[in-house]
Amino acid sequence: MKTVRVILWAAVVVMAGVLGWLTYQVTQSEQTIAEAPFGVPFQLVDQNGQPITEQAFRGKPTALFFGFTHCPEVCPTTLFELDGWLKTVDPEAKGLQAYFVTVDPERDTPEILGRYISNVTDRVKGIAGEPAKIADVVKGFRVYAKKVPLDEAKPDGDYTMDHTASVFLLDAEGRFKGTIAYGENPDTAIKKLENLMKG
Repeated sequence: MKTVRVILWAAVVVMAGVLGWLTYQVTQSEQTIAEAPFGVPFQLVDQNGQPITEQAFRGKPTALFFGFTHCPEVCPTTLFELDGWLKTVDPEAKGLQAYFVTVDPERDTPEILGRYISNVTDRVKGIAGEPAKIADVVKGFRVYAKKVPLDEAKPDGDYTMDHTASVFLLDAEGRFKGTIAYGENPDTAIKKLENLMKG
C-alpha cells in the first residue's frame, strides 16, 4: 500500500511539472504574439494603384477594417462612423491612420474601392490586390470572410460576402491592441482610439 502511495505521489509531482512547463510555454507564446506585429507580410496595392505592404501599418497607430464595396449596411456604416471618430480624436490627421482592405478582390478594383471610400471619407485609404494575395492577408490577419451566393441554385451567380465586422486597432509597431465592434457605443469607440493614440 505504501509503495502504491509513493508511486501516486511521484505521478502527481511529474504531472505538476508537466503542467507548469506547458503553462510557461503558452505564456511565452502569448507574450511573443503580443510583442510581434499583427498579421502577415503582404504586397498589395492601394486605391491609387500604388504598391503597399505591411510597413504601411508602422509609424502611426492604425485602425484597420476588412470589407467590400457591395456591402449593404455594415461597411458603409463602419466607414461613416470611423470617419467621425477619427475627426473627433485626431482632427488634424497627424496621429492616427486608417485602412479598408477589401475581402472581395474579384469586384473591388483599386479604382472602385477608392471611389467607394472617398464618397464617405477622406480619412481611410483602400487596399486591394489579386484574389490569392488578399486571401493570404485575410487568413493572416485572422479575419473571417466567405462568399455567399444570393441564389443557392446559382452558386456561380451574384453573391455577397459574409465577413468579420470589427475594426482592428494596431499600435505604431503594428501590434494588435484590440478591436472596435460593429455597433460599439460611440463613446467607447472614441475612448479606445484615444488610448491607442496615447500608446
